[in-house]
Amino acid sequence: MTNGILLALIAYASYSGSDAVVKSLGGQFSVFEIGFFTTLFAGCFLFFTRPADERWRDFWRTKRPWAVQARAWAGIASGVLSVYAFTTIPLAESYALIFLAPLCVTILSTLILKEKVGPWRWLAVVAGFAGVMLVVRPGFRELNLGHLAAFGVAFLAATSVILMRSLAQQEKRTTMLGVLVGYGLLFNGIGAAATAFTAPSGKQLLWLVAAGAFTACGQLLQLLAMKYAPANRVAPTHYSQIVWAVILGALFFQEYPDGLSLIGLAVVGGAGLLTMVREEARLGTVRWNPFSRTRL
Repeated sequence: MTNGILLALIAYASYSGSDAVVKSLGGQFSVFEIGFFTTLFAGCFLFFTRPADERWRDFWRTKRPWAVQARAWAGIASGVLSVYAFTTIPLAESYALIFLAPLCVTILSTLILKEKVGPWRWLAVVAGFAGVMLVVRPGFRELNLGHLAAFGVAFLAATSVILMRSLAQQEKRTTMLGVLVGYGLLFNGIGAAATAFTAPSGKQLLWLVAAGAFTACGQLLQLLAMKYAPANRVAPTHYSQIVWAVILGALFFQEYPDGLSLIGLAVVGGAGLLTMVREEARLGTVRWNPFSRTRL
């Protein structure tokens, strides 16, 4: 179990590295071009990670094509919005809003899956939103479209999780990744061509490769972590990204959250952990991982 937790911590550190690279490329390329190259290079690395009993040439064979495509489009939209959020607002504020995803899952599960939610999980939802208010402080500081984009990522990630609940036992991993990568390349490629495509220099290309490699590494390590430890033990490591957001933001982007923001981040993290604990208490174990990466 220790190995699984350690692998998960490294996986989320790798995801944070990808997000920081994406942020550093803001202003150099359009959102679509960053998304295209990141998806392309992540897909190249992920090509070698297929399960032994699956084949990439069969990825298009699905049992529930509409649900698979809906999940893929949610991931694509989430990826575009996340690039915009990371390149326009501080990392810590982006993560605070994106980490509302598990709480959005609670809300959507009552509306879509008709699940019963107890008072503790509703308390976590209220606390999570209160924590976000401490971080972004609407009315006391300027909010922009980047904050709305980050919240959109949280909502779309929650939508993906709801879809994954019903698809996890029916669809292949190559199908889920193959459709996501294919649509991501198509959508971002068209968007980049229709806006302002800028040919990257050698150095910029290396950074784009690094962003894709970090994402692919995170995906692979997260899958390996699940082999060594159950989801309910791996899931809390997701909140290590809050620490990375503060560290990377301060070191590379001169973003220094104040005391209230740090308290807010801690509240958001605590609310997400409470959601996970209540899920475990209700089901005996977490039957799904609400912290899986739903975008490339």
